[in-house]
Amino acid sequence: MTTPENESDAEAPFCRAKALLSELLGLPQIQAAFEGQEASHAQRVYTQAPTLWLLVMQRLGGGLTLDQVVKDLIQNHSDILPENRRVTQGRLSENNSAYNKARQRLPVQRIEEFSHRVCDHLARRAEPAFLDHRVFILDGTTVTLPPTPGLKKAFPPARNQRGESVWPVACLMVAHEMQTGCALAPQIDPMYGPNNSSEPKQAKKIIDRLPENSIVLADSGFGIFSVAFHCQLRAKPFILRLTKQRYKAYIKNATLIEDAAGYRTYHLIWKPTAQERKKHPEFPVDAAVEAFIHQVDLQNEQTLELVTSIEVDALSVGELYRRRYDVEFDIRDLKVTMDTENIRAKSVDTFMKELLGSVIAYNLVTQLRKQAAKLINVPPRRLSFSGVWTTFRYDLLYKECGTLQEWNHAFQRALVSASGRKLPNRKEPRSYPRLAHTRRQKSTKFQKSLRKSKRKGPAPPPD
Repeated sequence: MTTPENESDAEAPFCRAKALLSELLGLPQIQAAFEGQEASHAQRVYTQAPTLWLLVMQRLGGGLTLDQVVKDLIQNHSDILPENRRVTQGRLSENNSAYNKARQRLPVQRIEEFSHRVCDHLARRAEPAFLDHRVFILDGTTVTLPPTPGLKKAFPPARNQRGESVWPVACLMVAHEMQTGCALAPQIDPMYGPNNSSEPKQAKKIIDRLPENSIVLADSGFGIFSVAFHCQLRAKPFILRLTKQRYKAYIKNATLIEDAAGYRTYHLIWKPTAQERKKHPEFPVDAAVEAFIHQVDLQNEQTLELVTSIEVDALSVGELYRRRYDVEFDIRDLKVTMDTENIRAKSVDTFMKELLGSVIAYNLVTQLRKQAAKLINVPPRRLSFSGVWTTFRYDLLYKECGTLQEWNHAFQRALVSASGRKLPNRKEPRSYPRLAHTRRQKSTKFQKSLRKSKRKGPAPPPD
């Protein structure tokens, strides 16, 4: 895996799928860590760099099995492996046990740091979305996991008066860059049980990881003082939606500074209530946030209430907030299109690695979408994610090319193909009713095996 020598090299066209991953690195510290690990195990084929690549390949392929990804590696991508006699002589076994052990050895922290760096690399090159700032949209989602003992302990299933349900539930807080859709590594916590977390708590952790010069955009679940105050502490401007109830309460202590046709703007020195101070004893005595509250008139006599730390007109803030729904499509692309919600991992460690590998794979597809959109001078979100992902797989990953020139031609053809994956034009303004996607069928093989073992009864004692 090579590292670009300067920023212009990183912006050069990527000639093949593996280069698309490796040229995004630009990380001497991670590369040094890879080299140190590889030097200490010279005879090991699955060192950290190719193991990380295979993790990403599994998710790029839509959830390839270990057998499938190892076979694909040997047939099409053996050049990413270190120098080894078994590799050069073509005697590398297609058995997946060596890769499985290497995947278990690979530290989660290494994959997480790599994922952060890839997202930051992409986000830093995104066009500013608002006032020369990048905008990150925050939202929460959940994934259900296989009901293995380890996952059920780490991510307890939901419970009610009838007892415990089947599937462990992990709560994910995501942050997606508005212009390109690239994603930070999500904040992952249990949704139920004694160690569960809430969306505001998760939001604070992911705000700490946002790149510099970023604006936080989120819906009414985050329009509370604790989130706004944390944004202020981290020097992150924010635009948060307010519930009708909070809006009515806050404007009682606010000053009306503009009342025009279509909107009203208030200035507020936002202070925590007694209840919030009791819930958050860490707040200093003088905790306060200077904010502006905007109420924007919508169609059908509806209104939109927003609170922001940015001194800008209400209509501009309201127009920007209209794009908050983009994160719903991003979550769908990551969870459903790439089938991340059906990760087959049986342990917490492997689940975390495969989820982070999914985020890296998702970001690589968004990078190809960004380059293809630039080719025809349209916004990246104008292109279909699923269409670009199909192009990525069949025109790059599964393309057999013998020379660098052939790979260059293949990549250019892939860009042209991806640029043709435009979404249909839709009339504005658009309405986005909040819909619940149908829960997809999960495998019940774990429960079947559990019932089978119960029928057999306990194993007989040894003689």
